[in-house]
Amino acid sequence: MGVYEELVARGLIAQVTDEDKIKDLVNNGKATFYIGFDPTADSLHVGHFMALVLMKRLQAAGNKPIALVGGGTGMIGDPSGRTDMRKMMTIEQIDHNCECFKQQMSRFIEFGEGKARMVNNADWLRDLNFLEFMRDIGSCFSVNDMLRARAYVNRMERGLTFLEFSYMLMQGYDFYRLYNDYGCNMEFGGDDQWSNMLAGTELIRKKLGKDAYALTITLLTNSEGKKMGKTVGGAVWLDPKKTSPYDFYQYWRNVDDADVIKCMKLLTFIPLEEIDEMAKWEGADLNKAKEKLAFSLTEMVHGREEAEKADTAAKAIFMGGGDSENMPKILLKDEDYKDGSIDILGILVASGLCSSRGDARRNVQQGGVTAAGEKVTDISLSFTKEALKDGIVVQKGKKKFVKVIG
Repeated sequence: MGVYEELVARGLIAQVTDEDKIKDLVNNGKATFYIGFDPTADSLHVGHFMALVLMKRLQAAGNKPIALVGGGTGMIGDPSGRTDMRKMMTIEQIDHNCECFKQQMSRFIEFGEGKARMVNNADWLRDLNFLEFMRDIGSCFSVNDMLRARAYVNRMERGLTFLEFSYMLMQGYDFYRLYNDYGCNMEFGGDDQWSNMLAGTELIRKKLGKDAYALTITLLTNSEGKKMGKTVGGAVWLDPKKTSPYDFYQYWRNVDDADVIKCMKLLTFIPLEEIDEMAKWEGADLNKAKEKLAFSLTEMVHGREEAEKADTAAKAIFMGGGDSENMPKILLKDEDYKDGSIDILGILVASGLCSSRGDARRNVQQGGVTAAGEKVTDISLSFTKEALKDGIVVQKGKKKFVKVIG
């Protein structure tokens, strides 16, 4: 099975411009392809994860990845799939985020001479002359065609600024520049990027008389069709300071039964034959598949040592074995105590398990809180600093745990 055929078998491919040509390039290691990452935060998240894994797969097959960070397009913000305008960031924020991205991408992609390269579209977008750009590039785009693009559908009713409307021109110009400057012949992106990607292939054809290719990958969604990686507290980040390795592990350990095999196919390097066997598992065996998924992805993002710690901590919590030292911890501050003690509501808020004392009270009253192995029924339950010196495990619901240390 060629690498392209494996991508299809894993369910990664959504749309392509010329399948036969793309298959030939990818299978023979002749693709120089790019994927764009707009630096909207200082960390990549699960939404970027599949793109990074795809780049890793294709590089292993001899293809050359270009990771394009949007130091220029990040000043506009992609309107695709959005109903509101993105928050404007300063140039300093954008540049900082781009640098953070590069460090994280290095865990997946091998950068260097003749290998992968990282390019920043700020190099050509920030100093563009508006009139020259519109005469040279803007004249190649039809407003009528742009207005029919999926990228703008969600914004038309509530209002679409010209700033955002220009994003398609910017992304098309990115592909044009990468083709010209680096021989990039292929763009990969999420299925919601199709219109923007076609803008690039068409621009290259009009300006250079050359063929370039676009391929969209399946968006990472759960069985209800919602984007994966979102939690009550926000995105699931790849930066361990924003989402701990344990919480990252737990996110994948707790995916719905209906999603575990799909996630394995899309995100791991586990052979398809092995995944197909696991697809037959049910009940407790399916939990073993979830553990395998969680370990594999945590190892990929955070390294084997952190994956083993997270796995050990999970077993300590859910199966009564292992070392609880590896679970998430919170060290209480002196100011958290009042008259030498802290009540359970204060612990729940300080640990981040609850957003407020009111939220904490509701969880206790509904029987959803356990401390030191005992269900909490009294909202006034308090602990002294001495009682917490060795730490106690506090649990909210079935899946949220933290070790609280006084």
